[in-house]
Amino acid sequence: MKISEQWLRQWANPSVDSETLGEQLTMAGLELDGMEMVAPPFSGVVVGEVIECAQHPDADRLRVTRVNIGTGELLQIVCGAPNVRVGLKVAVATVGAVLPSDDDKGFKIKKGKLRGVESHGMLCGASELGLEDKIDGLLELSDDAPIGVDVRSYLNLDAKIFEIAITPNRGDCLSVLGLAREIAVINRLPLNRVSFDVINPSTTASVGVKVANTTACPRYLTQRIDGIDRSVATPEWMESALVASGVRTHNFLVDVTNFVLLELGQPLHAFDADKIVGDIVVRDSVAGETVELLNEQTITLTGDELVIADDVGVLALAGIMGGARSAVSDETTSIVLESAHFDQLAIAGRARRFGLHTDASQRFERGVDFELPRTALDRATSLIISVAGGAAGSITTVEAMDKLPARHSIRVPVAKVEQLLGVAISSDEIVDILNRLEIATSLEGDTLICQAPSHRFDMNIAEDVVEEVARIYGYANIDVRLPSFAVDMRYDDTADLIHVAKLTLADAGYHEAVSFSFSDAKIESLFDDESLGAVLPLANPISSDLAVMRRTLLSSLLPVVSYNLNRQQARVRLFETGLSFVGADVASLVQTPSLAIVATGMVYPEQHHANRAMDFFDLKRDVESLLPATLNKAHISYERADLDFLHPGQSAYLSVNGERLGWFGQLHPSIAKAMDLPSVWVAELNLDKLIALNHTQSAIKAPSKFPSVRRDLAVLVDTDIAWQSLEADIRAAAGVHLQDVWLFDVYTGERLPAGMRSLAFAMVFQNHDATLEDEQIKKAVDKVVAVLDDKHGAKLRD
Repeated sequence: MKISEQWLRQWANPSVDSETLGEQLTMAGLELDGMEMVAPPFSGVVVGEVIECAQHPDADRLRVTRVNIGTGELLQIVCGAPNVRVGLKVAVATVGAVLPSDDDKGFKIKKGKLRGVESHGMLCGASELGLEDKIDGLLELSDDAPIGVDVRSYLNLDAKIFEIAITPNRGDCLSVLGLAREIAVINRLPLNRVSFDVINPSTTASVGVKVANTTACPRYLTQRIDGIDRSVATPEWMESALVASGVRTHNFLVDVTNFVLLELGQPLHAFDADKIVGDIVVRDSVAGETVELLNEQTITLTGDELVIADDVGVLALAGIMGGARSAVSDETTSIVLESAHFDQLAIAGRARRFGLHTDASQRFERGVDFELPRTALDRATSLIISVAGGAAGSITTVEAMDKLPARHSIRVPVAKVEQLLGVAISSDEIVDILNRLEIATSLEGDTLICQAPSHRFDMNIAEDVVEEVARIYGYANIDVRLPSFAVDMRYDDTADLIHVAKLTLADAGYHEAVSFSFSDAKIESLFDDESLGAVLPLANPISSDLAVMRRTLLSSLLPVVSYNLNRQQARVRLFETGLSFVGADVASLVQTPSLAIVATGMVYPEQHHANRAMDFFDLKRDVESLLPATLNKAHISYERADLDFLHPGQSAYLSVNGERLGWFGQLHPSIAKAMDLPSVWVAELNLDKLIALNHTQSAIKAPSKFPSVRRDLAVLVDTDIAWQSLEADIRAAAGVHLQDVWLFDVYTGERLPAGMRSLAFAMVFQNHDATLEDEQIKKAVDKVVAVLDDKHGAKLRD
């Protein structure tokens, strides 16, 4: 934001120089990005008056002038400007003057001849002085400009322009009022608020207003002004303030709204009253309707924008830009002034959607004081009538008080200030600082009771109040010292273990992907499974395809797979570590560190001699490679996954020690088809739980010197009985000497009864202290058979 230092000092004028003032703002959190003069450096230019003006004898477009610059001798200067005339006060660059140039070296004025006529200097247009040209010709100075005075001094061109970086939470400082309020507080000065006469309505003229969406627009004010003298130009003082703040001037009515916006921070808009048909309606847009904006851009609305409309259609994009159909012009004599409070979320993101960035949207997106619209409307009306005359009509106000931002008291223990800042500040000084910031504060015992003003949208919790105390107390006044805390010097190898997991996948041919935590709502809707939880939409997304937080890392990885396939990469192996987000709102949001895998195509690179398509067991191998090598296989279990986005017959949950670690399997064919993908194998594991497994230390046991014994057991069971449940019962029943058990054969066929299948398990027995006897082994196997028969109806195969 650019703002004139001179304008700021009209509101608060501390006895410090420009550099110190800029440093004060920076230390208060309003960083000074730059400081420049109104005009670039030049010298030797004074105010002069054209005394004589005659036609050049050899050039139709040149005039020979004689100019008084107060030296007692008239200068002869040849000029080609169309507006040169007798009596004109002009900027005269004398011989030896140095004017601004594009190469920053300066352009020196010398005595010369133009078509044979001597010229002792140059009459300057605005562009020759580094200013904006408003007319084709010379810069015309006021009739009362004193002859001979340096133009830089007369036009105050050495005045400084501050360029200040305003953070998104400090929309209240996007104005002279907001910045001056900070300066006044820092320097313990009174704030010299502008005084103006509130214009009482002199006519009953008004405009009907209807607000259909009071949540997005809880306060809307209009006032009609008729009989405006359009021959009146923008006053020089207003024009200078606007130009010094980086705002181009247009016509008086537009300049007034821009002036009030910069002065108070409230965006206003002026409609040509004669171009409004029927009542003004504040409503949501209708998808597909169009509007031509003031910048001559025609946009097609999507249906969630807030618009100002009449009986014909859209008049303006609310809080962003007016429409061309109702724009004021040089012929406008009747206007309707609009001053409103729009909800931040109703404006946020809409301007960027159409490639727009306006002063109004910049402020409404950050939050404008909801008590400011009436003051700003009165100020603009007063300026218009005092300069251009006219009759003010009655003010039409539509407001929904319950929809305006709620302001709650904030309770702050005095001790919390020292706790957070590390410096003891007396309670009286804290109360004084906050009250000077217009944060109404009282002390109840050892607790501060604070009521934030309407212009401080960002203040909601105790830490916000403490931050304000720190800003004004001064960060430089807080001693630099190391915090006192107990340090745990034990090494945390979490990062190392995550790196090992990444290297394991890299060795298996996977490439790491890094993507946004945001996802496309359309992709997220494909994973429509209640077990994933609620989706969190973003209030102000970067783009429409990054509008929600991802519930699974697949939302980020699958588009990358599609991107690679579309570029003739038939074999894709990717993994990513990051957070998944579940929750309908921020309060209920759960963030889970996760590791996800996606793979499609052949198992091996193209040149491999034994290549084939990847299957479920290839993915299972890659997933199991992430588990600790020392993990007892008996602690690993699988069960059929019931997630809607996975293939029901080729997916599973992975559990360790009875705790679910994640899932893996084939992406459901319907989702693959919707995303135009082939068969894709996917997995996602809880990263914290995976790393915790690696942190678990396994006991070291010496190998037994006694032989092991293997027994195979084949049983007939119903096909709907999971083999994992049989394995678990075998481990429980076989006794302490069972070392391992695994399924090695599954058979179904005509020789077996209908609805039955054969499952064959291998069991290994071993005693670390002695050789096992046949009777011991037989007893253990018999017990296993009995338990399987009792719990599952399993029968030994012949």
